[in-house]
Amino acid sequence: MIASLRPGLVPMGKRIQQARRGAHLTQSQVGRALGVSKQQVSHWETGRSDLTREHLLHLAKLFKVEMDWLARGTLIEAPGAAPAAHLAPVDGLTALGQKAPTPLSPATALIERVANPHPDTHYLARFTVPEFTSLCPVTGQPDFAHLVIDYAPDRWLVESKSLKLYLASFRNHGAFHEDCTVAIGKRLAALLEPHYLRIGGYWYPRGGMPIDVFWHTGTRPETLWLPDQGVPPYRGRG
Repeated sequence: MIASLRPGLVPMGKRIQQARRGAHLTQSQVGRALGVSKQQVSHWETGRSDLTREHLLHLAKLFKVEMDWLARGTLIEAPGAAPAAHLAPVDGLTALGQKAPTPLSPATALIERVANPHPDTHYLARFTVPEFTSLCPVTGQPDFAHLVIDYAPDRWLVESKSLKLYLASFRNHGAFHEDCTVAIGKRLAALLEPHYLRIGGYWYPRGGMPIDVFWHTGTRPETLWLPDQGVPPYRGRG
């Protein structure tokens, strides 16, 4: 069966091909180094297959290029460098403005970031996800949650369409409430390196008992307005 073209992956595939040729490696050599077939490497390069973050990291090391360039087409400046305010905020994005399929799993989802136009200002950005869905890892039954994600950006903002696709990929992913909530927070914190980030996972009852999960990282700036997340404790008819 011939894998179908996935337009959202094409720009990244072209960068993988460019980096491989720059490293003077064949698809077969890359496949042996990563423990995959030559055909799999070809599918990555032509945008016909997702790849995991681990594979992306191994490719970057093999080609001796920045992982961020390979994934997004942008480079990370050395520590201490001036903020890249001159960069086009949509440079290298693969989801925004294109037809992008829902990733098969959170592990294969690519969350993208753009330059913060106000890196010298402390402010809060909030994402509310009222219909988040995942699967119970034991029974396979759907679980539902109301997520609230707050972060005070430093140099980077999360690109919202890629975030939506990442969150949608949990619909076929089995994990406990705590794992889903904390994993999302950690993934965003690692990507964005914000001043402060918090996530509240307000899960709907299963077996008559709701579970709320909270996680935060970083130091809240003193001048930051941090409003309540606005989700009351679940009381049913009590």
